[in-house]
Amino acid sequence: MKTGFLFLLPLLLGFLFPVNRLAVVDGPATTVALNANSVVTGADQISAYLPYLKGKRIGMVVNQTSIIGRKPSVDSLVSLGVNIVTIFGPEHGFRGNASNGDHVDDSVDSRTGIPIVSLYGKNRKPSKEHLANIDLLIFDIQDVGARFYTYINTLNHVMEACAENNKELMILDRPNPNGFIVDGPILEDHLHSGIGMHRIPITHGLTMAEFARMINGEGWGIPKNQCKLRIVKVANYTHDTPYTLPVMPSPNLNTQQSIMLYPSICWFEGTIVSQGRGTYMPFTVLGAPALKGIYPFSFRPVSLKGMSETPLHQNTDCYGIDLRKYDTTILRKTKKLNLQWLMELYKAYPDKARFFDRSQSTQMGNFAFLAGTENLKQQISAGKSEKEIRQSWEPGLSAFKQMRKKYLIYP
Repeated sequence: MKTGFLFLLPLLLGFLFPVNRLAVVDGPATTVALNANSVVTGADQISAYLPYLKGKRIGMVVNQTSIIGRKPSVDSLVSLGVNIVTIFGPEHGFRGNASNGDHVDDSVDSRTGIPIVSLYGKNRKPSKEHLANIDLLIFDIQDVGARFYTYINTLNHVMEACAENNKELMILDRPNPNGFIVDGPILEDHLHSGIGMHRIPITHGLTMAEFARMINGEGWGIPKNQCKLRIVKVANYTHDTPYTLPVMPSPNLNTQQSIMLYPSICWFEGTIVSQGRGTYMPFTVLGAPALKGIYPFSFRPVSLKGMSETPLHQNTDCYGIDLRKYDTTILRKTKKLNLQWLMELYKAYPDKARFFDRSQSTQMGNFAFLAGTENLKQQISAGKSEKEIRQSWEPGLSAFKQMRKKYLIYP
């Protein structure tokens, strides 16, 4: 495509659609053409950022959720003449086809010929050498709003690299499908891990751009406000706005139901109870072989390439709870994680000493790392009430909610 057309495109878009708001914060504001009511992601607001890319060598931190319309944003921007010199891919890889936790190697994108640097292999953040020929780094990844979902860690590492190498970071923001929930225990310092980098609750209620503002403002891993941010914000969005993801964010979050239930179910990965990995309905079912005769519903985990090759309870019938038709608007109304499923299945499990016992399987994670606290396992084992458990999350949770207000972009 002729590069002259590239920079006429914003004018064409402005002619076709009415302009009705500013799209950029933490950087020079740019008017952009928007639909009056529907949610419009940062990436889809091409006229808000395309002129700024002129003459720059661009790096992009992206995966399969990074789309403009229905097309990968890298492919779209290349077709518009943008000079993308490097792609950085997070967990699951640039095209999103690697299983959770799999090492991902550097490679070359077969569609565009652009080099891909993995940020889930030998590198966790771009190096000085990776950024040497880049003028602007763009971050465009869909998050689901949970502490143990690793894309916020990738964001933090990328911001560290930008601050260290004096590079500007543009974030094409996207809605948080769980943005209405701010809940859970605050991560304890000694439980810092790859599934918990920040002193935040399980659900933080922030978009990626808001989270970046928090990282910058709180100085997490970098001196305060040392990462230069340029944010293209989501149009027509509030934290209470329902948002159905157009692309699954990772192999085992393959339905909107799984995305909504994930924050309340992921901590089961630190128990003997399967969350449905090894099925095509992960994070919507819960069960274990020992619950046979207690629950009628059953499922059988098997090896699924690209999703879960060696799932917990592989090739064994698991009995438990089917949440595929659970009304997730209940979560929206309560604005709380569901603790009852964890409490119920522990109470129902015949051999309670083995419920959290990791020695049974390498597929069981560390429950304390997932919960962010040692207390929850002890509280569940002791039969504490939900009220008592929630009281133990204070005053940390309330303090986080207050601190969070400083970094909000959306109501």
